[in-house]
Amino acid sequence: MTVAPQRPRRRTRSSEPTPYDFRRPIQLSREHQRTLQLGFDGFARQVTTVFTSSLRTVCTVTLAGIEQRTYAEYVDSLGASTYMTLFSADPIPGTGVLEIPLFATMSCIDHMLGGPGSDEQPDRPLTEIEDGVIRGLVERMLGEMRYSLDGIVALDPAVTGIEYSPQFAQVASAADVMVVVRLELRIGEQAHHMSVCLPFSGLLPHLTNASGAGAMSDRERLQRAQSAVLLQDQFHQVPVAVAVRFRPMEMDPAELAGLEPGSVVRLSHPASAPLDVCIAGGAAGNTFAHATPGTRGQRLAALIVTTPEENS
Repeated sequence: MTVAPQRPRRRTRSSEPTPYDFRRPIQLSREHQRTLQLGFDGFARQVTTVFTSSLRTVCTVTLAGIEQRTYAEYVDSLGASTYMTLFSADPIPGTGVLEIPLFATMSCIDHMLGGPGSDEQPDRPLTEIEDGVIRGLVERMLGEMRYSLDGIVALDPAVTGIEYSPQFAQVASAADVMVVVRLELRIGEQAHHMSVCLPFSGLLPHLTNASGAGAMSDRERLQRAQSAVLLQDQFHQVPVAVAVRFRPMEMDPAELAGLEPGSVVRLSHPASAPLDVCIAGGAAGNTFAHATPGTRGQRLAALIVTTPEENS
């Protein structure tokens, strides 16, 4: 009895392929994502305590994901109305965003004022009293962000504004690349999505240093500073060949072929114009000064004079 050979089993696909846009290469490396994940994992744990103590009900905040998006893509991912806290992210240039859906914001205010946090909440901008109530919670969250990201950057967030419509939030241009941190907020049995948005260009240098690529010891930093000073000094001692010459002129091949000893070539250089001082062998565009001919002792010399642009 012959046994048919078994075909090798194909591996089951664990996940769907992710499309790659060659027009916008991914700049957020795995090392940077890992660094941010460690920081925002701590932020989620701290904010869980903030929500639970403020709302006096069981709350959990978990990190859902970190991704690179343009600001236009981030705005399109938000609802028509939400509660966006704009904050300065010094020393990171630009503006950051802490976004909580408006329904979740109203539910938080309901809990903080002693209510049950019902499933029905108004869809409208906050009143002055409601804004004052939620502002304390937001400021505590920004304080926890400062603490959690201290290993990446010494962040000093400060609230600069509130916006309810993502389309009107002038945080960045549509094509600017942002780092979007997605979080899941669970208040009792209700689940909500919140997010943090930070400028990628301002965050990148701090991520590079924190991930180890730019980290240096005090000795290495001192050696680099000494090398920079030495390099600067050596540049001032590099000899450069300089020529003082008349202005160039053009001749056709027939005139060049007809030159012989005794021929006179008429220059296009005016008699009153200074000579050009340029790099030897360089083109006319490398002229960096002008001079008049003369002598110094037994040697020919050139006296640097002002350029025509300086005289005008």
